[in-house]
Amino acid sequence: MASASAEKGTISIRLVREALHELRQQGCDEASLLQGAGIDGELLAEPDGRVSSEAYGQLWLGIAQQMDDEFFGMNPRRMKAGSFAYMARAAVKEPTLGAALQGALRLLQLIFDGFSPRLEVRDGLAAIVIDEPPERCCRAFGYFTLWLMIHGLTCWLAGRRIDVLGIHLRCAQPDYIEDYQVMFTRNLHFGRPQSRLLFNAESLQTPIRRSPRDLKRFLAGAPANILVRYRDPQSLGARIKAHLRSLPPAHWPDVEALAGHFHMAPSTLRRKLSLQGQSYQGLKDQVRRDLAIACLDGDSGNFSDLAFELGFADTSAFYKAFKKWTGSTPGQYRALSHPESA
Repeated sequence: MASASAEKGTISIRLVREALHELRQQGCDEASLLQGAGIDGELLAEPDGRVSSEAYGQLWLGIAQQMDDEFFGMNPRRMKAGSFAYMARAAVKEPTLGAALQGALRLLQLIFDGFSPRLEVRDGLAAIVIDEPPERCCRAFGYFTLWLMIHGLTCWLAGRRIDVLGIHLRCAQPDYIEDYQVMFTRNLHFGRPQSRLLFNAESLQTPIRRSPRDLKRFLAGAPANILVRYRDPQSLGARIKAHLRSLPPAHWPDVEALAGHFHMAPSTLRRKLSLQGQSYQGLKDQVRRDLAIACLDGDSGNFSDLAFELGFADTSAFYKAFKKWTGSTPGQYRALSHPESA
């Protein structure tokens, strides 16, 4: 039986069951789709089973073809097969990520009924916000599927990962969220008034680094390539961040002690991180950022206490770092995270 951990290049069988949900509701036969994707039907009964991203991508394509819907039948209006490719072809012609994202979201607004994504920019933060009728709420899999398409496309257009700062969802937390944490961020918050994905607004100025010629290769590998691109939960950087999260910031090791923990020389650790485009200081900053955002999303504590807990010399140093990380101040982020109490 496969491990329950979110391994590189694999997808939880629980998300396979989510993908099949609407198809099953319609009484359609799933056996041929699973066979076509190379997925053993018996694996569906294994709670910790995993399939390759390629297999999940093939299943997604098979369901899209059978239902003529790339959104797994989760909206009253279908996202007809070919919609994602059309969106990508339009986006790659734009000069910046912001323009590409605006165009993609306008198209999705035309496609869906009562499920309208839009871009909101305020106080240095950008958010992909989903407007819905109060009486209608999508299941978590629906929100994450939409964001997976949008975020996967924007990362590819930029030629790098666009860091997700936090995700708020109107729906209740599902039983399984580990893959979502790996794909997006550990800062997932459910039962919020509005569903939104937050990132630094500076990313919107990023020039498009892909050409229409690159697009052909990208679409040939989609959707499997957007499931795992720019993420590797088993990389050295990811393992270092997991180690840091297990310790209070005051107890974080220096690079020599860290290298010893991972049974390698400090020079080897630095070299391996450099090959991944990372540094130890950068990883510490990423963990501090995520811890700070988690506290602010939780609306707990004051800024001076938070600065001390994260290992900053004073509150002003924390403010400066947070502004660099997110584009906003801690107060602005908290206000955006909790508009109901603003």
